[in-house]
Amino acid sequence: MVELVDITVFFNFRSPYCYLASKRLWQIFDDYHTRLIWCPFGGWDGRANPERARIKVPLTRQDVARWARKMGIPMNPPPITTDPTKAGAGSFLAEEQGVLREYITEVTRAEWAEGLDIGQDDVLLNVGESIGLDINELAEAIGRESNLQKLEENKKKADALGIFGVPSFIIGEEKFWGNDR
Repeated sequence: MVELVDITVFFNFRSPYCYLASKRLWQIFDDYHTRLIWCPFGGWDGRANPERARIKVPLTRQDVARWARKMGIPMNPPPITTDPTKAGAGSFLAEEQGVLREYITEVTRAEWAEGLDIGQDDVLLNVGESIGLDINELAEAIGRESNLQKLEENKKKADALGIFGVPSFIIGEEKFWGNDR
């Protein structure tokens, strides 16, 4: 029997590079004997702080648009004020229910392809309903204190490992950062 290799994924739904990575990420899990260790962040964690982001946004959006064209995927950025915390919190329910892949795919699509604000409950509930999650359970999960705490714990774990940005991946002792990894 082949032993599964853990791949720890640090992810923030607000990162356009996480959107890009989400389009290729699943091939690794489909083609190799791997197990996803899901470590989402909320808020600004894993990204440039708001002051730095103001400087980076024009270049980042230009760079991400080039990547999206190359990959043949739509790119329509959400409002700059979008807060990804609820999306991260809701991802724990999706993982528990066995639809994490679908959740990540559809949340990032809603945010980065349709330009929707995933910090809005109705956007996340529509996504959840479209992938078969119970919307009442999802509504509770996106505000559940234990889920919000897990997001914080993931950031502390990343800090302890020297992870400073998203998406980041750990396989054994090797660390990888960026959507092109």
